[in-house]
Amino acid sequence: MDDRADGGKAGKSVRNVLSGEAVVHGSVVQAQLIETLNSLTLNVPAPPEPEVPRQVPLPRGGFVNRTQEFASLRAAAESSGQGGPPGIIVITGLGGVGKTELVSQWVWREFADAFPDGQLYVDLAEVRRDGGVDVGAVIGTFLRDLDVDEHYIPAGLADRSKRFRTVTAARPLLVVIDNARHAAEVRPLLPSRGLVVVLGRTRLTSLELDGAVSVVVDPLETAAGLQLVRRWRDSTEDAGAAQRLVEVCGGLPLALRAACEWLMERPHQSLDAVVRELSEERPGPGLREAAAAVFDAVTDTFSPHTRSLYDFLGRFPGTTFTAAVAEAAGVPRFEDGLRDLRTAHMAVDATEPERFRLHDVVAAHARARVQSAPPHDLRAVRRRVTDFYVTTAALADHLVLGPRLRLQEAPEERARKPFTTKAGALEWLDAERANLLAVLRTAADEEWHDAVWRLCESLWALYHNRAHYADWIESHELGIAAAQAAGRPDVQVRMHNQLARAHYSLGEYAAAEAELDRGEALLGRVAEARLHGVIWETHGLLRLAVDRPGEAIALFERALRANEGDTHGIVVQTYNLAQAVLAAGRPQEALDLLAGALATAEAEGDDSMRLRLGIVRGRALRALGREEAAMAAVNDAVRLAHQLQQWAKLEQALDLAQELGEGIHNAQVQRAVRGRVQELRRRGGIGETAA
Repeated sequence: MDDRADGGKAGKSVRNVLSGEAVVHGSVVQAQLIETLNSLTLNVPAPPEPEVPRQVPLPRGGFVNRTQEFASLRAAAESSGQGGPPGIIVITGLGGVGKTELVSQWVWREFADAFPDGQLYVDLAEVRRDGGVDVGAVIGTFLRDLDVDEHYIPAGLADRSKRFRTVTAARPLLVVIDNARHAAEVRPLLPSRGLVVVLGRTRLTSLELDGAVSVVVDPLETAAGLQLVRRWRDSTEDAGAAQRLVEVCGGLPLALRAACEWLMERPHQSLDAVVRELSEERPGPGLREAAAAVFDAVTDTFSPHTRSLYDFLGRFPGTTFTAAVAEAAGVPRFEDGLRDLRTAHMAVDATEPERFRLHDVVAAHARARVQSAPPHDLRAVRRRVTDFYVTTAALADHLVLGPRLRLQEAPEERARKPFTTKAGALEWLDAERANLLAVLRTAADEEWHDAVWRLCESLWALYHNRAHYADWIESHELGIAAAQAAGRPDVQVRMHNQLARAHYSLGEYAAAEAELDRGEALLGRVAEARLHGVIWETHGLLRLAVDRPGEAIALFERALRANEGDTHGIVVQTYNLAQAVLAAGRPQEALDLLAGALATAEAEGDDSMRLRLGIVRGRALRALGREEAAMAAVNDAVRLAHQLQQWAKLEQALDLAQELGEGIHNAQVQRAVRGRVQELRRRGGIGETAA
């Protein structure tokens, strides 16, 4: 539609039918606004029904009676108030005693239909690094699992926890938090309603003081242990030998299952001989030593390819593993080795598909087992792992963000990579984020400086889309140090700028300015003009954030000149400049800037920038009093945002539509616009408001 107002018609009185028999007498512009907004519903289909999360691990076979524990859990759940704050049960016991399996059995036996709004599960062992957990990242994952759009996930931990409580206020959930160590890790993860089950090795007394019910899981009694043994061995064998096996394993189901797997591989040996062999391996009387002795004996009997996988996992710096990383490290016959580890219950499924981890007790044993290996073996494995992640993260970055300024060369395409689509690449980065940071730390310790900064540069594809701020900040601090050690001031500038963006998103403007100043001090040693431009761009965004548009304009103009010859960069900087000019009260100038940028974006097929430019254009038109043209811009933006599934931009477009409606001094028109906007919000899957 032409940007010009429909001259000569604005003052005419017309009869406008809004809905049903409601009639409003007003201007043609009012009628056009309603007609345009009404038409939006024709092409904005309702979103698919959201999936209800059912994340508690499935129970396994071979579970022996835990009658007393089930009774305690049932009583604790029944004591939880209905409709009030969530009930909390804290289950404690030794590693390998079977806490997770107990909860899986209990949930699937007694709670399969009790929480129709969903079951959430997190294993903190998968995301724990150096003893700590980024709880904010866990809440972010929970919110995404509950179909909250990324735009509505706040930056800080406190705000994320509030949003989680808001989202769960009307939907009671079962939340299972595995491998918790501290109450501080649990409190932000509490929903408003439902039941929370916390598993750990030690009591969380402060939660108990708040009313949490404590359930202790002890090692299996001899009778229960014998049940397990007799499922795999002839029940006519010496009962005394079976009892001694339970004692050797300390009553720990994990160790007992591994031992029984060993027994099944030796049907020709008597139970008494096997127990005697295990007993000789046992170094001490403690339960931990008992488990270690069993794992020593079991791993010594593994086939070479299974031992190779187990030894690799002892050297692997991350928490979860996949076939791709094991094969990149040179592990032969991965699937066969994984089958052996899973059969022995030493490896378990992680929370993400096609991803696995060792049980934490087993992982400690695997690490201890390779401590005596030559240091160069450890270093060689970790180098192969690092190279895998550097290359694969770069491939993911190219797929997610497409053409952009990069300081590392493009990676060679792998014959087999764990993703094929943009969405798949982003999900791989997100699922691997704990491993990626662990590899970054390892590479920094080994002083593989090029690997550190290359990996860090590629991680922008993750942090730009999924704001894991703790990881973002730590990784870029490592990246800055690596770039400095490698003598790469250009990389330092990029790392300082990307770190500044994290602080900017967190509202930490002083910290962001400090990082930019450090980067700017290096510009005299950097020839690439676009790196100068990114520093000035972020400076400009900071000026806009504190309502200093005049300074922002000067900075964006410098950034625009720095991007000469880069079509996408020119469009982005023109978009920024137009926003600053509009904020300075110069809407016609902003409109003139946007016209050229929109033409370029359309010619380049850059729909994402078309959407952003279109929303700013609508605001400029509104500021000029050209409501009909502004609503037409909103029309285009809503359609494009829905097509691209960019719900944050959809909301911005709908906000502008509502502002246009509120600007018309007619209550019926305002109600009609407001109602249509709320309908479109629901159809867009973003709810009535971004609370």
